[in-house]
Order: sequence, then C-alpha cells, then structure tokens
Amino acid sequence: MQLDHVAYAVTNAELADTVQRLGAELGVAFIDGGKHPRAGTRNFILPLATGQYIEIVAPLEHPVAETVPFGQAVRNRAEAGGGWMGWAVRVDDISALETRIGRSAGPGHRQRPGGTDLTWQQIGVIDLIAEPILPFFIKWDDMSAHPSVGGTSAVSITDFTFNGDRNSLASWLGDSPEALLDDIELTWIEDGEIGLCSVTFQTSNGLVVIE
Repeated sequence: MQLDHVAYAVTNAELADTVQRLGAELGVAFIDGGKHPRAGTRNFILPLATGQYIEIVAPLEHPVAETVPFGQAVRNRAEAGGGWMGWAVRVDDISALETRIGRSAGPGHRQRPGGTDLTWQQIGVIDLIAEPILPFFIKWDDMSAHPSVGGTSAVSITDFTFNGDRNSLASWLGDSPEALLDDIELTWIEDGEIGLCSVTFQTSNGLVVIE
C-alpha cells in the first residue's frame, strides 16, 4: 500500500478559480483531467514525481452525482464549503481488501480531454462518506497510464493534519498510518471537521499549507 492521491472538492462554479488559486500557491499549473462519467464529476490534476497526484474535483449537474458514492462524497464536501475531501491509497491486490471489508470493489473510469480512458477498481468510498478520516483504496488497471506519469518534482507532500479516530484509521488500513505514510509527517488535532484537515507541500517557494 502507498499514498495514491489527495482530493480537494469544490462546486463546479468554483472549480476554475480554485484551480488557478491552488496552482498559484503551489507554483505549478494543474491540467484538465477530464470527467468521471459514472460518478458525475470532473477534475483537474497536478501529477507529482513521487508517484502521487493532487486532484481538484467538482460535481456536475448530473443525477449520478447524487446517487453514486464518489459523486455523493464530492457533492457533500463541495456543498459544505469545499476543501479536502479525502485521500486514496493505492494497492497492488484489491481482493484481500474485498475479503476484509466484505464487499466487492467497483469499477472507476475517467475520460481524459483527448478521449483516452483511465480505468481502475476502488473500494471504500462509502466508508469515507461515513467517516471522512478514512481513505478509499484504488487498484489501477494500467500503472503505465497512472495520473502521476510525467509529474513535477517541484512539489511534494510533506505533512498531513488529521482530525479523527487514529485507532479507527489504523484498523481500516491494517497498519498504523505512520507506517503507511512514512515519508509524510502526521499531525493530529481535535478541533474542526473530521477528516484530512490540511496538507503541507514543499514547493519551489518554500512550504505551502492548504486547508
């Protein structure tokens, strides 16, 4: 297991301004990632050289954004004021998670602006909705097409700030979050919303904290 990406949710009306603002803060431009047809969402991404990426995602005016778990998670966070929706953990074998969690993974699909498709299997978005500190798990069908390919070395993740039940998170991961995120400093707080509260990035202009 390893960190795959972090997701920042906003309304569709706020998407363009947020992409510009966060890109300016980090000193690197986001790129149009395309749409998730099954979830009724669209995103912009910033690929990182560390094999991870940052996602800014928004719900579209589409019925599936209100019925599919990922669309629901994005819409819920966007309508609550926006910010970090959560994080995703990449796995090589999702079958063990299906056994442990007791349900099957579902297919994911993103259509890039050029028409190419990205596909994967994911599990745990329902649990993220119920307990926002929990990540969901993702197994990419083709790692050679992973969104981090060609990523910038100018930005890297250095720190997560969490609010929530550390034991619940460790149980969900099957290990301590410190073991999984061994190159990222973890800070725990007891105020504010439950979940991923802020992410600190190392950039060409120094440390940048995004809440």
